[in-house]
Order: sequence, then C-alpha cells, then structure tokens
Amino acid sequence: MVVLGVDIGGTKIRMGIIDSDGQVVADHVVPTQVPLYPFLEENVLELIEKYPQIQAIGIGTRGMVDAENGVITFETETLPGWQGTEVKSLLEKATGLRVEVNNDANCAGLAEARLGAAKGFRRTVCLTVGTGLGGGIVLDGQILNGAHGGGGEVGHLILYPNGHVCTCGRPGCSEQYVSGTALRRQIGERQILDDNQQLISPHQLFGMANAGHVEALSLTKKFTSDLAIVISSLQAVLDMDCVVIGGGVSESANEWWHYLEEALEPLLLKPLTVKKAQFRNEAGMLGAALLVIDNVNESASKNIEDVR
Repeated sequence: MVVLGVDIGGTKIRMGIIDSDGQVVADHVVPTQVPLYPFLEENVLELIEKYPQIQAIGIGTRGMVDAENGVITFETETLPGWQGTEVKSLLEKATGLRVEVNNDANCAGLAEARLGAAKGFRRTVCLTVGTGLGGGIVLDGQILNGAHGGGGEVGHLILYPNGHVCTCGRPGCSEQYVSGTALRRQIGERQILDDNQQLISPHQLFGMANAGHVEALSLTKKFTSDLAIVISSLQAVLDMDCVVIGGGVSESANEWWHYLEEALEPLLLKPLTVKKAQFRNEAGMLGAALLVIDNVNESASKNIEDVR
C-alpha cells in the first residue's frame, strides 16, 4: 500500500509518499501558510491527483491533538487558527480517504520505535529537542495519547517551580530550559559573544564549551543536567527501555553527549539505553504514515475476520 505522510511544522510542511515498508517514494516540502487548513487541503488534493495510488493520509502536527477524533485541542504559539480545527473529518470529506492525526513528536517517536534507533525495544520515549521540547511515548508499538491528547507533553513538565514563564502560561516548564529557544535566551542573559561581539548560536555554544570557555561550559553543563533530570523523572514514572533524543539541537549531540552521560549516571534508578535519533527531518513524516498504515491494515484484518 501507499500512503501520504504529512509533517506540519511552524515554518514548513513536509509531505511524503510512503510505502508499507516505510520507504519514501517521493518527498515534497512547502512553506507553512495560515490560515492553515485550506492551504493543507489544497496541497493534499494536488498530491492525490499526482499520485492516485495514495490510499490513506497520516498527519503529524504541532500542538495537542485529540487523536481519536483528529481535532487540534491546543496550539496557540505559531499556527493561529489551527486550534479547534477538525482536521480528520474535514480532510476525509475532501479526499474520500481515511485520515489519522497525531502530535508531531508522537509521530517521530513512533518512527524511531518501529523503524529507527529504538527498533526492538518495547517501551520507548522519544525526546525532540528543537525550538521547544517535545516527547513521544510508545509502549508495545502504540502511542500513549492520554485522555485529552496531552500524553508525552514532556516539555510541560515543571522543572523549576516559579521559573521562566512558558508559552503555555505556567512558570518553570522544562522546555524553557531544555530547547534551542531556551539556550538562545540564556546565551543572551549571559552575554556569550563570538569574536565579532555577536551572540553565539547553540551550536557554537557546545564547541566553545569543549574549547574551555568558562561561561559556555557552565551553560552546556546546565542544559545537559536539566535534560538528565527530565529523563530521570520520566524513568521513575515509565521505567522505559530506551530514550531516543532527536530534534535540531541533537544535530550537535556529538559535542555535548558526554556531558549528558556524566549528568545521567548518578540519576538513573535502573539501567537505561539512551540513543541519538536515527531519523532527522523525516521522522514526523514517517511516523504520520505509520499511523494510517497500521489502521488500514487493522481494518483489512477485521474485514477478513468478519467474512470468516
């Protein structure tokens, strides 16, 4: 079978034609536009016309998602008007195809658990450290969505009570300390500058830390220590087999991974495998495709059983 996997981000939408083995047959990227739903529908219909073999559509998106009904329940930061959109019912009516919708970090977690770095592990947490801090929890091959679509919202664990106010309105959420956005804010607060007296990037931060820059090293160790606390807290609740770390900040992981291992060692309650993500930009798109590959296969199996 062939399905369409869609990964909706704040700046771009990535759409892949994907077969049942998880192979990307074709890949299309367009800039995100708002209002989002009409733009999404237009692009999906164009792809269906171009690839009539598409049998179903999976969508991974920023924000909290009621996965059962395919409704965006919370997203106010970067996609105005997206919250409340009944994506599943609208797109099924427009295309005549089955549609499944979930959070983008959940989709990335599903891709890593089924096909990527966590393949073979039963209980996986995927952390996406990028603009924010996302999480996808996959237990025995199934995404933990939660009662209201908020399962895996790791970025909104309170890390520092009464700390920096999060975009969700609460003070001290973990993504205010463990994310690219948080690193940029803290670089500004500490005024860590390059040779041209410009604020450095997070990637430069890690390189300077390894070169012995005192402030850069201090902030890098704080970042990895905070990430270690998040992982340890999740282990106390989930006792997972494997943690996979992806997202934009993970692209510099080779420069800070040893600090994370050092911070984690005294905090872990039990042995835990921690790995770098196998998939980068493709993770959300692949995971979105897996949502519908699973559901179409389940429906086909049920129909066979009903016939018997």
